[in-house]
Amino acid sequence: MMKKNIFLLLTLVTALLLLCTGCKKDFESINTDPNAVIGTNEDYAYLLTNAEITMSGNTDGNDYEDWRGNLIYASCMIQHLSSTTGYWDGDKYFNNPGYLSAYWDMDFGPQQNGSNPLQNTNSAPIQNIVEVVYHTKTDTARKNLYNIARIFKAFSFQRLTDMYGDIPYSQAGLGYISGITKPVYDKQQDIYTDLLNELDQAASGLDASAPASSGPGAADLIYGGDVTKWKKFAYSEMVRVAMRLSKVDPNTAATWVAKAAAGGTFAGNADNAIVAHQAAVPNGSSSQVGNGSGGVFVYNDASAAHLSETFVDYLKSTSDPRLSYLGTLFTGGPAVGAFGDTSWNKQLGQPNGYDTYDDATNISYAPNYPRIPAVSTADSATVYQNRYSYVNRYTFARTDAPTFFLTYGETQLLLAEAAQRGWVTGSSAASYFNSGVQGAMQQLGLQAGAGPSDAAINTYLTTNPLVAGSELEQINDQYWVASFMDETESWANWRRSGYPVLTPINYVGNATGGTIPRRYTYPTGEAGTNPVNYAAAVGRLSNGDKMTSRVWWDAQ
Repeated sequence: MMKKNIFLLLTLVTALLLLCTGCKKDFESINTDPNAVIGTNEDYAYLLTNAEITMSGNTDGNDYEDWRGNLIYASCMIQHLSSTTGYWDGDKYFNNPGYLSAYWDMDFGPQQNGSNPLQNTNSAPIQNIVEVVYHTKTDTARKNLYNIARIFKAFSFQRLTDMYGDIPYSQAGLGYISGITKPVYDKQQDIYTDLLNELDQAASGLDASAPASSGPGAADLIYGGDVTKWKKFAYSEMVRVAMRLSKVDPNTAATWVAKAAAGGTFAGNADNAIVAHQAAVPNGSSSQVGNGSGGVFVYNDASAAHLSETFVDYLKSTSDPRLSYLGTLFTGGPAVGAFGDTSWNKQLGQPNGYDTYDDATNISYAPNYPRIPAVSTADSATVYQNRYSYVNRYTFARTDAPTFFLTYGETQLLLAEAAQRGWVTGSSAASYFNSGVQGAMQQLGLQAGAGPSDAAINTYLTTNPLVAGSELEQINDQYWVASFMDETESWANWRRSGYPVLTPINYVGNATGGTIPRRYTYPTGEAGTNPVNYAAAVGRLSNGDKMTSRVWWDAQ
């Protein structure tokens, strides 16, 4: 039922926001415009709807930020995917400012988009979630909506600060509320301190005994307003936030992850924070309710990327049954409606760092290039590259594939690391590890209704136990697999943990000296539209506004 209501809810949200369009063009007159939609005239639960669906990565209905930030950059840098397509700059570590700023531009909205006009600027999720929190803070009748919005706000800001470092936080999204159009960039350390406090207070503030009207109800696309599940989301997100501090502030990390474990994290995949999507016309390509990354694979860039050789080889080295649900093969290239061959033993990963130019890095020179006999008279050398695995069309490469914001499997794996470090008690690292791997494998059934069998999962756990002396590597290698398609999260955890051990690409002309990028650069327009605060933030970066500079928690 929730899935069927997404389009209707988005329609209602759009109608509400369009009423505000005129007043949002002029920050100065917002407090005097008699036509402005303010206070009791707007149901802020529907701004939560908008924030949830668009934070999944498709604010403009054309997969804008997922295409650029999640796939073109993060998926290739973390070597889940590989691409020889010229504009997939993340595979070679090129600096494409417009692509690197995609999440910033779309999540913050038109205040900070530089000179690039964007579609659907009323759908900026940061602006909308800030509005919900601001307008419900003192409304005791909507206290569950307020605290749910605080939890989702914390989740949303963590994603952005992990990508860029210092970002607008305390003053973000207040342009239409307080006239702040040049927000300060808060230090990431301060942001993280507040995220943990917000999650703690919001979880405590949720009230399961309050009337249903105190929450968002069906306007909440994740849990339908279920307070118990939102509390678990808060504590599971607290684990993620706390563990991000493992390098820079292990004592604080230990304190907060213990608090989260005591509070009660996800108990199974039924608790996963998921946004469902739709693919039926008009909710396929060019619709905000479609899965952004799935839309790229189905419509916008179907042939551009393959599974990385690094990823496929790792899965094969452990006889991982998930490979059949992550990859697929096409004889002559993918086509809309085709699903390919998902046979486990046939999957082949494409190495990163190659191109299709007439030079030494042409993909045809790759050691594993699939130069196999033609299967038809129409087959030729031009289709050999299509014999590298694509993203599976049954599971992830669909516009109606769900978006997983935070999962049981990921949380259990982070708790496994915490247990290994002695930060949580009650279960061993091995127990958390097994639960995390099992949860991540069973989660695939939520992608398309099918996944590895219980017998296959048990066999995998038996043959791949947690081994003394390599626990941190094994745990974070599994997190890498579990976070497939949540590529910016996978990249963040790699920067924090150092696992998996990846071999960087040193392609000619790259922007990082052949090292895997550590952050996304700020939008170029910020130097002109918010110069003082931008300059202060850049000055705090050790190497300036570059892809090689490290965010605060990514200390060397």
